[in-house]
Amino acid sequence: MKKKFCVIGLGSFGSHIVETLYNEGHEVTGIDINKDRVEAVKDTSSCAIIGDAANKDFLEAQGVQDMDAIVVSTGDRSHISTLIVLYLKELKVPRIIAKAISEDHGRILAKVGATDVIFPEKDMAIRVARNMSTPNILENIPLAEDYSLFETEPPAHFLGKSLIELDLRKKYQLTIIAIKDVLTDEFIAAPPPTHRLKDSDLLIILGKTEDIEQALHK
Repeated sequence: MKKKFCVIGLGSFGSHIVETLYNEGHEVTGIDINKDRVEAVKDTSSCAIIGDAANKDFLEAQGVQDMDAIVVSTGDRSHISTLIVLYLKELKVPRIIAKAISEDHGRILAKVGATDVIFPEKDMAIRVARNMSTPNILENIPLAEDYSLFETEPPAHFLGKSLIELDLRKKYQLTIIAIKDVLTDEFIAAPPPTHRLKDSDLLIILGKTEDIEQALHK
């Protein structure tokens, strides 16, 4: 379903978000005070606007209150992003995703109204480190404290075995909630315990990081 998004701050991070959302078919508005940055995204956005987003009247005039979500990515100017988030909250934007430059800044953003606070460099560093530590894991989506969804290739000691033989729930408190065959695109939700794993399977597993690392490294 096509949605309406806005990205405020069109540096490297913001411009990549604009381009990705636009290529996925959404209506995307990009806003920055820098003319060159706005020019750079005019062909990969629905609308590119030069303006000072740290102005509540300007934001309201752009119709931000009608957006499904807004990303605030204004670089190292922490006071600017904090003010923008505050105004967006007052304008009742339903989802405000704000880029933080430090842990303290992240706490402030959450206090003034950000629904999602992200730390791009920290998050990427953690992802790279985890990939180095556990290369089988292709994706890791945190759900709650200690729990994540993992997309992983089956390690060698999983291959040829059925789910009941692996018994991951009993041994490691892990649940395989889905399997996708990358060769046939077959997707199996809640796979049966008799399913035997092959090297073309991708596993979607729910559990704790420490448990999945133990299971994969056995």
